[in-house]
Amino acid sequence: MSDTRYLDWPFFGDNHRVLQAELEAWSAQHITQDHPADVDAACRALVKRLGQGGWLRHAVAGKAHGGASDVIDTRALCLLRETLARHSGLADFAFAMQGLGSGAISLAGSDAQKERYLGRVARGEAIAAFALSEPDAGSDVAALACAARVEGDEVLLDGEKTWISNGGIADFYVVFARTGEAAGSRGISAFIVDAGTPGFEIAERIDVIAPHPLARLRFTNCRVPLVQRVGGAGEGFKVAMRTLDVFRTSVAAAALGFARRAFDEGLARATSRKMFNGVLADFQLTQAKLAQMATTIDSAALLTYRAAWMRDQGRNVTREAAMAKMVATEGAQQVIDAAVQLWGGLGVVSEQPVERLYREIRALRIYEGATEVQQLIIARDLLKDVPVPSPATNP
Repeated sequence: MSDTRYLDWPFFGDNHRVLQAELEAWSAQHITQDHPADVDAACRALVKRLGQGGWLRHAVAGKAHGGASDVIDTRALCLLRETLARHSGLADFAFAMQGLGSGAISLAGSDAQKERYLGRVARGEAIAAFALSEPDAGSDVAALACAARVEGDEVLLDGEKTWISNGGIADFYVVFARTGEAAGSRGISAFIVDAGTPGFEIAERIDVIAPHPLARLRFTNCRVPLVQRVGGAGEGFKVAMRTLDVFRTSVAAAALGFARRAFDEGLARATSRKMFNGVLADFQLTQAKLAQMATTIDSAALLTYRAAWMRDQGRNVTREAAMAKMVATEGAQQVIDAAVQLWGGLGVVSEQPVERLYREIRALRIYEGATEVQQLIIARDLLKDVPVPSPATNP
């Protein structure tokens, strides 16, 4: 088991420590690390298992609708993702997408929408998906082209979405489309589209290096009741950003889980691999590598749980979440690469723990905002309050 001394940090309450210990014990009994042949079936089974275990309650908000609390506890969310990721990348994915896919409903949904969807998500009876990215609108969300026009009490959707996690297995999708109330990001709205709605199809399944359900979606004169709109007209971009602000910090936590597992594997290998009348850990080069790995993990953890704590205090964490996501995912990539190196030839053998981690971590540096986007977010937040000097004062 990984070092858990970080749980003594003042970011956490006793409830968080108990939650992490309970999930650790549950995961050891119910989560396997194998990459299954049928990823769709495995993901469905994990969602059901996580729901039955009570863990998905922490991914939705509202006790009346099956949530663990009336607002999402970001620190709990992060601890859960970190623990699950250390055990299984697919288990973390299954948990996270239930939260991200239903996050807009938790944050801005009507009472009827919450009643219809959130309880089923929390129990693992319905699989959720978050449909934001498009072929030409990934990092630049405001450039999306999928369109929705209102006709009476219905909305007609036309366009495509891509890189949609849970695509093909989700029971419903929160889809962001251009409704034209204003230019740019102010003319986007969000709608819940149930799987099987006429005019909605899975256009393509997408295979990636760490397998999980992923698809391109197509909407052709897809009619959705107007009551399925989440939030007000033209508020979709705001809803999407609020949702990402919650779950972006949890991506950093998942990266921490991967990094901690890689460190454990690297440490075990370094202290057992015989070499030159000793073991690998006897060499100063190895000791330096282990020290760097441990320091990288703690640095990322401090940023991650600072952002989570701040959000739970009701503070804006756009900058802090971006810092955490950037440092944790980039750092985890470095830690995992170092673990592969410590394992030597075995580190690149298919389905070895560090080889799986090497494939798992790569996507985290891209999804929910690539590292370069996080850099822009941080810089713009830093610069927004800096006074612009007048031309007369320039040298």
